[in-house]
Amino acid sequence: MSLPQVAIVGRPNVGKSSLLNALVGRRVSIVHDRPGVTRDRVAVEMAHEGRVFSLVDMGGIGIVDDQNLDAHVEQQINSALAGADVMVFVVDVRAGLMPLDEQIASALRKTGRPTVLLANKVDGERHSLMVEEFSRLGLGRALEVSAVQCLGLTDLLSAVVAGLPEPRGEEKLSEEGETRIALLGQRNAGKSSILNALAGEERVIVSEIPGTTRDAVDVKVSYGERSFTVIDTAGMRKSSRLQDSVEFYSQQRSLSAITRADVALHVIDATKEISQVDKKLAEEIVNAWKPCVIVVNKWDLAAAIDPDTYIKYLGTRLPQLHYAPVIFVSATERIRLKQMVDLAFDLHDQSKHRVSTSEINRIVEESEQMRGPRVGRGKFPKIFFATQVGTTPPWIVLFVNDPTLFPDDFRRFLENRLRQALPFKEIPIRISFRARRSIFDRGEGSG
Repeated sequence: MSLPQVAIVGRPNVGKSSLLNALVGRRVSIVHDRPGVTRDRVAVEMAHEGRVFSLVDMGGIGIVDDQNLDAHVEQQINSALAGADVMVFVVDVRAGLMPLDEQIASALRKTGRPTVLLANKVDGERHSLMVEEFSRLGLGRALEVSAVQCLGLTDLLSAVVAGLPEPRGEEKLSEEGETRIALLGQRNAGKSSILNALAGEERVIVSEIPGTTRDAVDVKVSYGERSFTVIDTAGMRKSSRLQDSVEFYSQQRSLSAITRADVALHVIDATKEISQVDKKLAEEIVNAWKPCVIVVNKWDLAAAIDPDTYIKYLGTRLPQLHYAPVIFVSATERIRLKQMVDLAFDLHDQSKHRVSTSEINRIVEESEQMRGPRVGRGKFPKIFFATQVGTTPPWIVLFVNDPTLFPDDFRRFLENRLRQALPFKEIPIRISFRARRSIFDRGEGSG
């Protein structure tokens, strides 16, 4: 069942994104002094007074975009307004009543849908005295809030709930365990096109202009028989080429999306060479221990390239993801998108698998007989036993006499052996060596 939609509307720079972040208690939308930073619809689920709804932030109405994306942003705004059950109309008490506020109010009144008028940036009594001016909008007296100081938020949520339609069925927040799939890649690799193809609508702005996506946008998707959350991220670029703080924060949101995701889709443009940005992103995914699918997009434009040859090319350019499966897709032609989703879910299932201690020790013992760590400095490395201590990713701990006797090359060899023998063939495996000591070694008593 789809949740009721609550749209946050208003002209640019009145504090809509700050309000969304304050209501959910975390940074979801980028907040910046520059008008028009938010372009795509950013939706977050909320629960209040027994009701559950989706709160949607969007671009400012009347925006003049710095990359001539005005029409695209307006389309996102219109889509959000068309599906909204309640509108939260935000005005800036410090700026006072503006002609654009009056135009927006007139349009909202014509919809006939419940509208909550909200005067933001009321940080003191002198601002409170200025709220009465907005009664001229014909939407009643404005509620007073300060998104920055988190004042008046409970009254706002209560007003929103009062305007919601009767429940259309059971309302509940998305399951905490719902699979989260992050779309990552450099600029113009086609991440947003993939999301729109999965969602079946123009859910985020797609443009040939690099850097269109700014926020990390979470979108609930039902594709085939699967339901999951897709995290669309801003295109990555070299840090030295970031032009301003908006691009910096966009890039940081993209990197944060890796840690939030269950599976990363590393999207690569088949028509371009793999860049240093792709390599850096691969390192970030590996360091976060995230399962990864290498998604080669725009394959319909690269018909002359042999798939086996390209996979070998990937191996030389992204060796750190040697275990990651590769799939060739076309977002515009909707080629192999279902297989891509199935593959992501398969990797997530692999990452949750747990293996018995006896099975792990059998493989470790066989591996040690094949190629044990080299003996050095007169010390003999010894493995006492191994066990799996965690999942997502699978985490194998080996208790040994001295962890310093087990070099990285043996760790890599053991990782490959475990990957071959266990159902972890296409995901990262975390391996740790720990010294096994008794209580007497630590001086904790004599019994």
